[in-house]
Amino acid sequence: MKLKEQLFRRKTLPQILAAQAALDEGQRMHRRLGVRDLTAFGIAAIIGSGIYSAIGEAVSNGGPATSLLYIFTAIACGFSALCYAEFAAVVPISGSAYTYSYAAFGELFAWIIGWDLIIEYGIGNIAVAISWSDYFTQLWNSTGLHWPEWLGMDVLSAHSGHTEALAALNSGQNLAELPRGLREAYLAWTQAPHLGSIPLILDVPALFIVLVVTVIAYVGIRESKRSGNALVLIKIAVLLAVIVIGAFYINPDNWDPFAPNGIQGVLGGVAAVFFAYIGFDAISTTAEEARNPQRDLPRATLYALVICTLLYVAVVLVLTGMVPYHYLKVGDPLAYAFNHIGLDWMSGIIAVSAVAAIASVLLVFQLGQPRIWMSMSRDGLLPPRFGRLHPRFRTPAFSTVVTGLLVLAPLLFMNLEEVLNLSSIGTLFAFVLVSGGVIRMHMDRQYRQDGVKRFRVPYISGRWTFPALYLLAWVLLLSYNHEATLQFLQPGSLAQLWHTLPTWIFLGISTVLAVWAWRKSLSLIPLLGLTSCLYLMSELHVENWLRFGIWLVIGLVIYGLYGRKHSKLAAQKQSSE
Repeated sequence: MKLKEQLFRRKTLPQILAAQAALDEGQRMHRRLGVRDLTAFGIAAIIGSGIYSAIGEAVSNGGPATSLLYIFTAIACGFSALCYAEFAAVVPISGSAYTYSYAAFGELFAWIIGWDLIIEYGIGNIAVAISWSDYFTQLWNSTGLHWPEWLGMDVLSAHSGHTEALAALNSGQNLAELPRGLREAYLAWTQAPHLGSIPLILDVPALFIVLVVTVIAYVGIRESKRSGNALVLIKIAVLLAVIVIGAFYINPDNWDPFAPNGIQGVLGGVAAVFFAYIGFDAISTTAEEARNPQRDLPRATLYALVICTLLYVAVVLVLTGMVPYHYLKVGDPLAYAFNHIGLDWMSGIIAVSAVAAIASVLLVFQLGQPRIWMSMSRDGLLPPRFGRLHPRFRTPAFSTVVTGLLVLAPLLFMNLEEVLNLSSIGTLFAFVLVSGGVIRMHMDRQYRQDGVKRFRVPYISGRWTFPALYLLAWVLLLSYNHEATLQFLQPGSLAQLWHTLPTWIFLGISTVLAVWAWRKSLSLIPLLGLTSCLYLMSELHVENWLRFGIWLVIGLVIYGLYGRKHSKLAAQKQSSE
């Protein structure tokens, strides 16, 4: 078999469904999730540290206009959500974008996206655990007790914060005048006990919550469902209280100017805002545990996205109306806003709900990653142990334990900013491939006309619409800031070109797509999903692209050493030949 055929061999939809039907009883998972449970899982995955923590970073740059960025990001995610919903209806298998890419593009892309999803679920959960730890320690300290700073953060954050704080102290500032984060990092570094020359700094709360959630995910989907549903009810109730109570304290003057730093300030919060949305695709990883996946998965995906978007926009407008936007650059912006206006009791309720809300995100992500590995193992791309189910709990036990360890180890040295950026670019890449997969399926006339009743993204020809939108975007860009656009198109040095490389990649791909849309009548909705997510990727710094590229190269090496040789699809093709 030629190398190209090996790398791009595809599993047809009948092959995927036949393999699922052939599983014996010991390999089948319990089907216990209805549309309400799946919607709750989606909300649990979406509403978490993104709104309780990362929202402060985004608003501090973009001001009240950040609410528009949430709407734009929701639209971009909405296009991708429709694509996920169609794939979930066609391929109701626990594999998410990995399984979908196997059917649409072939084995190499399936492996790439499976490896990439580790960033979304595994690495993303590190950010969630860090946020949970921040709220937990703040809640602990509010009781009058004191949680030691060296037991509440990672060693790299403590070191860098100590260095920055030390420079400020040497310039004449007092420790009490420093921002809370720098003050805590300084105290953690100076007060930590040492093992020889090594400071013993550990984020104990983050490690603890990951262990607890991993145990729940190991035990089973029913227990996870009950825990997730209860936590979702708590956080929705609290967010509604934030909106209703906070509305009485809005000062309209705080909304002027609406976009204090212009469009660039708004777009500067892309990573934080998008991080607030990652996770809706986690619904698709529970396909084998849904009672009616073809009907319920698409509905739950869209329900969760709409509900969360409405809550996000309302919270942003209320917060920026209560407090000047530049005050919100803190780790707990919701609690801080109510402290600022003197409602300390409400601040305490928010802190308690944040602990519950962020824990629910951890739970959903810890459920998602093992099920993706289970699907990859069934295809032979990972060792068989990753696909085995616990004889009693019917969960991918080994994969669940490995996922827990994957999150626990980096917690010792990774900080929130790095994790947010890496998780966002990895998730956006998955959305791009899923949208591209639906485009490919819609190009198949036989698929479009097979007569099977299932959820489908409406096929709208992009022959004229997409090229028109592409040209309109250029007209608006040139008219909005003519000089900056010309300066971008004529970079003065290699360093400038390097930093604008993601934007050049976006422009190149969108140009090719505009031509293909005209020539092939490509489906418009997935086209919009692909380009909007690719645009969000282009707004991330080139260093994030470089780290992401290194991660993919490591994955390709592992695929070459193991997956390509053990692929069950390859064995089937060889036996048939």
